[in-house]
Amino acid sequence: MQKTELLTDFTVITPSAEVSTPRHGWRAKCLQRLIRLELPVPKTVTLPASTVRAIAAGQMLDCPAVLGHFGDSPLISVRPSPENPDWGGPATILNIGFNAARHDLLAKSHGQAAADALYLRFVQGYAVHVARLDPDMFEGLEPGARGLNDALRAYEMEMDEPFPEDPARQLADVLRSMARAWEGTTARLLRQAKGAPAEAALGLVVQQMAQGIGQGVSGSGVIQFVDPVTGNPKVIGRYLGQSQGRDALTKGEALYLTRDPRGPSLEELAPEIFAELIREGAICRQRLREEMQIEFTIEDGKLAVLDAVKVQRSARAGLKIAVALARDGVITPAEAVLRVEPRALSELLHPQVDPRGPRDVFARGIAASPGAATGRIVFSSQAAQASAARGEACILVRRETAPEDIRGMHSAAAVLTERGGMTSHAAVIGRGLGLPCIVGASDIRLDTRDRKLTARDGRVFREGDIITIDGTSGEALVGAADMLPSAQGESFRQLLAWADELRDIGIRANADTPSDAQTARDFMAQGIGLCRTEHMFFEEARLVAMREMIFADTAPDRAAALARLLPMQRADFVQLFEIMKGLPVCIRLFDPPLHEFLPHSREGMRELAEALDRPLSEVTRRAEALAEFNPMLGMRGVRLGVVLPEIYDMQARAIFEATVETVRAGEPVVPEIMIPLVSARREVELVKTRIDAVAALVRTKTGVSFDYRLGVMVETPRAALRAGEIAQHAAFLSFGTNDLTQMTYGLSRDDAGRFMNTYVQEGVFSEDPFHILDVDGVGELLLIGAERGRQTRPNLTLSICGEHGGNPESIAFCRKAGFDYVSCSPYRVPLARLAAAHLALTDPKQ
Repeated sequence: MQKTELLTDFTVITPSAEVSTPRHGWRAKCLQRLIRLELPVPKTVTLPASTVRAIAAGQMLDCPAVLGHFGDSPLISVRPSPENPDWGGPATILNIGFNAARHDLLAKSHGQAAADALYLRFVQGYAVHVARLDPDMFEGLEPGARGLNDALRAYEMEMDEPFPEDPARQLADVLRSMARAWEGTTARLLRQAKGAPAEAALGLVVQQMAQGIGQGVSGSGVIQFVDPVTGNPKVIGRYLGQSQGRDALTKGEALYLTRDPRGPSLEELAPEIFAELIREGAICRQRLREEMQIEFTIEDGKLAVLDAVKVQRSARAGLKIAVALARDGVITPAEAVLRVEPRALSELLHPQVDPRGPRDVFARGIAASPGAATGRIVFSSQAAQASAARGEACILVRRETAPEDIRGMHSAAAVLTERGGMTSHAAVIGRGLGLPCIVGASDIRLDTRDRKLTARDGRVFREGDIITIDGTSGEALVGAADMLPSAQGESFRQLLAWADELRDIGIRANADTPSDAQTARDFMAQGIGLCRTEHMFFEEARLVAMREMIFADTAPDRAAALARLLPMQRADFVQLFEIMKGLPVCIRLFDPPLHEFLPHSREGMRELAEALDRPLSEVTRRAEALAEFNPMLGMRGVRLGVVLPEIYDMQARAIFEATVETVRAGEPVVPEIMIPLVSARREVELVKTRIDAVAALVRTKTGVSFDYRLGVMVETPRAALRAGEIAQHAAFLSFGTNDLTQMTYGLSRDDAGRFMNTYVQEGVFSEDPFHILDVDGVGELLLIGAERGRQTRPNLTLSICGEHGGNPESIAFCRKAGFDYVSCSPYRVPLARLAAAHLALTDPKQ
């Protein structure tokens, strides 16, 4: 019978050994780096992924040859070493090589109790993780001779053989068990969920045991040098005498590392060893270019470093650590920029729920706007305004929000809605206001009449009850959660300053009010890419004038009502221009259908009739006449400008008079006026003719010369296809990807959330197209529009201003397509600035 050839592909880790992360895994490579830094790392052998795969397939490793590197009486551990530490791996097995002879020797040198404890630990680990026996049989055994004998007897009874004594047999069994565990279906699915490729391989490291048990100072622990939540410098960790592995993190009798009034510390017990750990931590930070957590063992006063892993950290800690490393010259500013994920910045702009605190979740939905807030439940915008007037924080809970809820949203600390998706009204406005928001929490049931909310588990919450909204995770919590403040400190500003030096596409903000504009300015936006003027009309005084205009019977009457709005609009634009200080401001003309400005309830209609001094029947008839079967495809946008030109005339005059006032104050400004929902060149011609006439009138009346740029918001597929002829009359095209996606797909962005999860899960769509730009369909329309527009006008400015403008994927698409800038909600500007820098570094333009 032919003898099976043993595997011999393994490597002793030395400073010059050929060890690589793809072949041997991250842990093996890290240990080699520690050895190169001359840290006291126990002797280690690494098995490449190919050897581990062969072991899983049934081949045998030459275990005696491996053990030969560890002396005559080897005692070793085996640890997993995948290519990426986030992929996990099988449990570490300690004390391989322990047997009756080793037990007797250790009892003489370290005492019977220590010997019994180590042997018992090995038998328990081997039985559960290698032999796959029932853990209940081996847990809870008393440390000592009796517990050890019970464990050995249980093993023999279950396996029909005594516990293996041969170290080579033990090692072979451990390696086979770990290799097969990695290849198992459950493990494969778990690591794929963490982003590992299907073919991800595992390396293993075999390391000489540092006992952690001895006569002098002996034990084990972990140490790191930054706070994992804040990123501030701080020595953190625990040390446990007479222990192995990571026991110090799980046992209450562990010591603190630094001097602490709560109890004894390693610094007091062994100051020289503590000082050595501090020194080695500084070496790791400098040479490994990262903040590391070090696992160490002390045996009779001698320190051994077993492992070092990157400190797990929150988003705020990650940013602070990256900036600190760059400032200290450990890494470059460009590397610091790349180490911070753009989406992580969204968490830092707002208070967050402290991850260290308890979480009692009663509802889950779509995390539509990041941040967290605590407040009392209210079920109407009026109640939110009343709460704000009393100085009480409140959470606005609605089935879904509508434009008339704007004032309530301004008054609330956060919003929770039963319906909606990532581009629903609540989500869009929430992100614009920097308001924590959860939408599509379909498991809750609202009873607005009785003013109560019922959770899926049956718990009932009434108006006035305190809850916390975590818009970052999409979870609603019972009561007031522990919070962390926003993290827009010096490190935040420094990282974005470095990002601005690197990026090569402009970043503007969607800002509808002076408050939005100031937020955009604070976040260093390069101008306003979309000012939705209709949001200025929902304040009480303006709403009355707007309704008078809607109910006017003739053009002169409409103009008279709009004349009341003119000074208000002009004042808004003056403030915008003053805040932006010469940066471009793109103002979209009136867009929504008029019915949005009318009340929907019978009581509201009655109040409106009284305000207008008209019969209720007339008000009701007019409201019914304005109602449309599909208002988003009805008389809105440029169609209003063509049918009721007095609205755009008033807005143009307000813009130009604000321009004159700003110019007279010494601030240069060239306003950009954008026509919404265009689908034909003739629409642009009609609006342009009237706007040019208003501009000429204002120039003549004021004697002040000024320029302006007229552009088109491309939101219909036809506008994208006919961009060449539309560009004849437009200085810029800005793609409104919210409506363009809606019209391309034939989906309602407010209702699609009801089935979108199913569509994504079933693979109909790879992502929610309202959340991530559809580069294949909608993206093709963008490319067609851009190409045809620039064929007509080579210097045509191109941008997107929909909600996609803040997504890294969309920024990458626009950058490749040669767009000049993207525009997004003010609170997404930092994310967009960082994402653009990442793209410039990882995908430089040719």
